[in-house]
Amino acid sequence: MLCSGTRIKTRKRNIAAPLDPAAFADAVIQIYLDNAGDLELVAKNLESSDLNFSRYGDTFFEVVFTGGRTQPGTIKPDEGERHPYSVIECEAKREAILPSVIYIQKILRRRPFLIKNLENVMRRFLQSLELFEDNERKKLAIFTALAFSQKLSGLPPETVFQPLLKDNLVVKGLVLSFITDFFKEYLVDNSLDDLISILKRGKMEDNLLDFFPSAKRSPEGFSEHFTKEGLVPLVEYNEKKIFEVKLKEMKSALTTQIAEESDISEVIENVKQRVKDAKLPDIEVVRILWDVIMDAVQWSGKNQQQNANSALRQVKTWAKLLNSFCSSGKLELELMYKVQMQCYEDAKLMKLFPEIVKSLYDQDVLAEDTILYWFRKGSNPKGRQTFVKALEPFVNWLEEAEEEE
Repeated sequence: MLCSGTRIKTRKRNIAAPLDPAAFADAVIQIYLDNAGDLELVAKNLESSDLNFSRYGDTFFEVVFTGGRTQPGTIKPDEGERHPYSVIECEAKREAILPSVIYIQKILRRRPFLIKNLENVMRRFLQSLELFEDNERKKLAIFTALAFSQKLSGLPPETVFQPLLKDNLVVKGLVLSFITDFFKEYLVDNSLDDLISILKRGKMEDNLLDFFPSAKRSPEGFSEHFTKEGLVPLVEYNEKKIFEVKLKEMKSALTTQIAEESDISEVIENVKQRVKDAKLPDIEVVRILWDVIMDAVQWSGKNQQQNANSALRQVKTWAKLLNSFCSSGKLELELMYKVQMQCYEDAKLMKLFPEIVKSLYDQDVLAEDTILYWFRKGSNPKGRQTFVKALEPFVNWLEEAEEEE
C-alpha cells in the first residue's frame, strides 16, 4: 500500500500511432462524401485535418485514383467504404479529369513529400495495366498526359515510362494503346518539342519502338500506327531521327575506310550499298563525302603551303569517289557550296578556295558550266565576294579556252 502524498514516477514513452491504413482511408473517403466530391472543399478539409499523410501517402493516392484502398500489390478493391469521385470513375475526357490533376497539385504544394507516394502508386498501376478495363486505362493515360501538361510538382517522366516496359504488357499491345492515348492528349496543349523533351528525360527518346509488340516493332510499323492515329508530326520526327542515325553510320564507316586508305572501288561500293539500303538523298551523300575526305587531312599548324599541299593531295586521292556521286550539275553545285562554306569557316583554308576548285575541275569532278554558274549566279553569300574575286583569273582562263575552241 502506498503512502498518501507519494507520487508515482512513470517513464514517458512515445506511443506510436497504430499502423492502420484502413482507418486513414475511411477518414479521407468520409471527407469526399461529406463534400459531395467538390475537390476544392475536399482539399480544404484535408488541409485542416490531422491525418497522418506522411505514413499513409500511398493509401491517400489509392483513394484519389480508385475511390478506396486497394489490396497490397494489386489494384483490386480492398474491404471498406469507397467514394464515387475518383479518377477511375470520371468520364474519359480531359475536362472531367483535369480537376483531379489540379487538386493533386494543390495537395502536393502543401505536402511536397507526397510526390514519392504519387510515384509509388502510379508505378504500381502502370505495371498492372492488364488489370484495368480499356476505358480505365484511357483515363490513366489522360491523367498522366495532363499531369505532365500541368507540370505536376516534380513528377519524373521515367516514373511513367520505365514501368510500362514490362514484356507481358508490351506483348498484349496495352502499352502501345496507353502511350498513344498519352501522346494524343499531351499534344493537345503542348508542342512536339515538349513531348520529345519529356521522352528524353524519361530515357525513351531513342527507344520508342520498345513500346511496340515485337510483330509491329519496325520503322514501318511505327509510321503506320501513328499515321493512322493522326500523329503525323511524331512519324516525321521519328523518320528524321532514323535518317540521321543512318547518315551517322555511313559517315563513321566512311571515316574508317578513308583513314585506312581502303581501295577506292571498295569505298564507292560501300557508299552505294548504304545509299540504297537507307534511301539516302544524293545531296546529303555529297556533303558527307566532302566532310569525311577533308576531316582526314593531316593539317599542319601555320604552314599555309603545307596545308594547301595536304588538302590538294587529298582531293586528288579521292576525286574518283566524289566523281561517282556528283552525277549532275545540281550535285556539283552543292559540292561547290560545301567547299565555299568550309573555306569561309576555316581560316587556314580561306585562301585555298580557287586552288581546290581548280583541282576538282582538273580531276573531272566539277564541270566548267557548274563553275561558271556558281561564279555568275551562286546564291550562298558567305565569303562570296572574296571567293569570286579569288576565282576570277581561273574563270577568265576557262572563258578564253572556250572562245579558242
